[in-house]
Parts: sequence; structure tokens; C-alpha cells
Amino acid sequence: ESDTEEGGGESPLCAGCSSKREQCWCPKAMEQFQQLNDILRRLNLLERGSADAVTTLLHKTIEERKDVGRGCVSGCGVHHLGTLPLLVQWIERVIGWLSRVFLQDGPSARSSPEASSTLKRWRCHVQRFFYRIYASMRIEELFSIIRDFPESKPAVEDLKFCLERTNQRQQLLSSLKSALEMRLLHPGVNTSDIITLYISAIKALRELDPSMVILEVACEPIRKYLRTREDTVRQIVAGLTGDAEGSGDLANELSKADPVTLENGQESDDDISEPGDWVPDPVDADPGKSSSKRRSSDIISLLVSIYGSKDLFINEYRTLLADRLLHQFNYSAEREIRNVELLKLRFGEAQMHYCEVMLKDMADSRRINANIRDEEEKLPEEERPPFSLVAVILSSEFWPPLKEEKLELPEQVKEAMEAYSKKYEKLKAMRTLNWKYHLGLVSLDVELADRTLSLSVSPVHAAIILHFQTKSTWTLTELSEVLKVPVTSLKRKMTLWLQQGVLREEPQGTFTVIEEEQKDQVEKVVLIDSDEEGDSAMASQADQKEEELQLFWTYIQAMLTNLESLSLERIHSMLKMFVMTGPVVTEIDIQELQGFLQKKVRDQQLIYSGGVYRLPKNCN
Repeated sequence: ESDTEEGGGESPLCAGCSSKREQCWCPKAMEQFQQLNDILRRLNLLERGSADAVTTLLHKTIEERKDVGRGCVSGCGVHHLGTLPLLVQWIERVIGWLSRVFLQDGPSARSSPEASSTLKRWRCHVQRFFYRIYASMRIEELFSIIRDFPESKPAVEDLKFCLERTNQRQQLLSSLKSALEMRLLHPGVNTSDIITLYISAIKALRELDPSMVILEVACEPIRKYLRTREDTVRQIVAGLTGDAEGSGDLANELSKADPVTLENGQESDDDISEPGDWVPDPVDADPGKSSSKRRSSDIISLLVSIYGSKDLFINEYRTLLADRLLHQFNYSAEREIRNVELLKLRFGEAQMHYCEVMLKDMADSRRINANIRDEEEKLPEEERPPFSLVAVILSSEFWPPLKEEKLELPEQVKEAMEAYSKKYEKLKAMRTLNWKYHLGLVSLDVELADRTLSLSVSPVHAAIILHFQTKSTWTLTELSEVLKVPVTSLKRKMTLWLQQGVLREEPQGTFTVIEEEQKDQVEKVVLIDSDEEGDSAMASQADQKEEELQLFWTYIQAMLTNLESLSLERIHSMLKMFVMTGPVVTEIDIQELQGFLQKKVRDQQLIYSGGVYRLPKNCN
């Protein structure tokens, strides 16, 4: 082979023996090598005598080449480069050397059917060994390849090419499951990050294995682990609506044309349009699961199937939607209307009916407030209310449970609400309003001796500061009595006015208005409770669950009163038939129901005997 210097000229040294060209002994050595091989071939000893040496040399050479490739890729920090084509070209050069060994190439080549057959066998052996080595290297890097997808798509295509020619699926599954459990599935990783990597895994492994069997098996630990995280559903729903950080994948998936509907399940195996398009599943596929359902699943359907029920996601979206609508205060719902329409394509119109009613309430509230405001503007100045009042009017049966807190508002505010209710009753005959005093937003100007503060605060914060109009100093106990708010909760609420420099606490438990700001006073750092910063208007998940369990308990008592005794399975099936309908009540699985019933047994509200539950005789 010729050799060249860095400047482009021909090197004076031979690339083979490193001697000067006039002293090169490579051609002579090759001639003697060919002669020896020819003699061994005629004695039928060529392959038998050279097999071990050739195999050892080839394996060593391929291993060294693989390590060089791995070091280059790892050193550059890029695992997504597609290096297989270059390595395949190198393998072809190695096979070219084999052709000289077996007298298929070279100046004195002697071709024969036996030599051709031998070379073909060695070609297959070398390629198979190389693909196995290369696949093992990529399998070790698969976690990083998945994380970097789609930039790592060339590496996925290389691995797919090798897997089709080797039997390494089980190696891949074991390695990937181990990497996921070690690097991803532990308390130190945020739920949103786990979901993000799972989405990348769906994309990458679908490219690697269109049958989705590798995805189904390897990612089952992710699905099981996500079921143990309390905020999984919330994070997925936030991703669907574009509220979560880095949620572009899910939001884009929701906007896809022709989405996979979750209303009636995916198609059956008999729904394939063309029989010629049918492709059998790999041998390690679960025979109990539909092939077409697995292949047609998209990202959203796979995420929803983590829990096996879409009701959890619909209820979580209702809660998220309600919270967002109640914090807007401008009746603007274009984005939410778009999201609901997209979700209807996924979950069905019936499941999203309650959300549509919620959006309609916002439109109706805008119209009603405009009518009442027009009516107020026609009144004389002295008959108009002292301040503007705008209401969001909810159809209570269709909204998720709202947070319940006690609050007594000042008289002038209650009078304005009563006046608004009367105007509403004129517009909507036979209807009235039930006010939630603790919910809403109050825009107010706090006028002090040397400054005016313009703030938007919650009703309880506004009620606190309004009482300081009549008296400049209040104790915590006095305020608690007039506002009907517990002292511990009220003390947290006072923090806002301390931070704004409107009130000071001196002595402890007594609050006084600061009319003039003291310039020489050392500024105090006041920490605001995290609960005060993004306070939700909705009841907590624990409160909602407790309310649902209490509804189940009412039905269970009625069933046991009529039927005397029932097994766990019968109670669950009857609840599923009569109670778990509609989006208001979520499903309760049989294990959760068993835990609930056992708690009632411990509380002596039920008797469990002979595999059935019954009410105590003294139970009314």
C-alpha cells in the first residue's frame, strides 16, 4: 500500500514494513505467503491450519477498532453520531485481507469454488462478530442515546441495523431496565424529568422497534414507578395544556391531526386495512396484548394507560381548568377552549361535557356582569354602589369542589353583594347566588399619611386591612373574632401587610398601622409562607378523595342495609355500576376499597366474617 506525508507528497517509507522503498520486502513476503497458502490449500489444510490464528487476529483487531471508536465518541461527548457506515467500510477492507489469505485476491490468486465458499463463511463470521460487538457498545450507551433523541437518531438506526442481524434483544432489555432503575427511578429525580425521558424513550424505541415490544417490556419499570408518584397525573395534564416547563412534546402531540382516540379504545387486530401490511410480532411479545393496539399507541395514549383509566386525567384537567379560570378574572378563555376541543378528540365529547359547561359559565358571567354594569351606569351618582363588584358565576354541580374556608366580610362589602344578587335575580328568574366569601381578588388603594399603595389581594387580606379603617390597632384575637378566621391561619395572612410596611407587630400579637414610613428604621425581612404565594381556589386532592370515599360509604351502608351481607368483589361491582359514573366521582380500585372497608372494621362500623361484610346490629 502507498503512504503519503502530511504535506501530500509520497513518503519514502513503506506503509507495510516501514523500510525504505528500495529496501521494502513486502512484495516478496506476500508472494511467499501466497505460495504457502496455496500449498496448504492443496493439502486441504489451509482453513484448518489458519482458522485459530485468523480468528484471534480478527477479533483482536475488531475489538481495538471498537475501543478507538468508543473513546472518540465518549471523548467528544456525543453518543448520537452514526459511525456504523464508516466501520462497515473498514470491515470490508479486513475482508479484503481475508481474500488474500484464502487465495481469492492478489497477483497470484487462484480462485476455486472451495475458496469462494470458505471466504463467504468467513465474511459472515466477521460481519456477525462485528455487529454483535457494535450492538453491545450501543446498548451500553442506550440510556444516553434515548435522553438525546432525536439528535441521536443515527445511533438508533445503527443499533436497529445490528439487532436485525444478531440475537441481542434480551441483552438490550436487561441492560436498559438496569440503567433506568439506577439512573432515573429514584426519589432524587423530579417527576417531570421522568416523564420527559419516558417520552423520549417512546420516540427512540419506536424507531428502534416498530412492534413496540422493546418499549413495552423495557419501560414497564418507569410506568410502575410513575404510579407511585402523587403528582404524575398533574404533571402530565400540565404538559398537555402547555403549563409545565419543557412540555412542548405533549402539547404538540395533543395538537396532532388525526389523533388516537381514547373514547372506545384502539382498533382490534381485525381492523388492519390491508392484509399484506400485516407484520408478525417478535417472539418475546406478550401474546395477551393486541398487536395493533401496541403499534398504534401514541405518546398520550401510552401516558394515560399508566393508570388504566382516563377518568383520573379528566378529573385532574377539570381541577386545573377550574383553578386557571378562577384566577384569570378577565373571562378570557380562548386558550382553554382550544385545549378542551383538542381533548374532546382524545377522550370523547361526553367526558369533556363538564369542562364545556365551565367555559360556558365564564361566557355567561361576562355577559351578566356587562348587563349589571350597564344598569348601574343609568342610576344617579348617589344611588350607585360605593365600589365596582364583578362576579364569576359558577354552575356548582359541574365544577370540582371548591376550597371551603370561613370568612366574615365587612358590612359594606356584604351589602354590595346583596345588591348584586338582587340584580342577578331580576335577570335570572327563580335563581339566586351563593357567595364564596373567601374566593376572589380585590383591587384596592391603601392611603396612608405619606404614601398610597395599589395592590391586588385576596378577600381575607382585604377584609383584614378594611378593619384598620375604624381602629388603628387590633390584636390577633380581636381580628379572629370579627373575621371568623382561626388565629393560626390569620397570623399567616398578616404577613403580607407586614411585608408591605403597612402594619407592624408590637408587642407580639398586636398590630398597628404605620401611617408614616420611618426612613431610619432597619428593614426587616419577612418570610411569606409558601402556601400564601400560589393559593389554589380548589379543594386539595386529599379533601376531594375524602369526600368521594364518604359518598361511597353512604352507598355501602344502603347496600348492606338492604342485602345484609356482601363480599368485597360484590360491593366493588355494585359501586362500579351505580356510583362510578360521570366525571364527578373517580374510580376506586378493589385494593383501595378493601383498605377503606378494613378501616371501617377497625372503627367498629363494619363486621367482617366468613369473607363478607355486614353492618353491626346497633348500626342505624
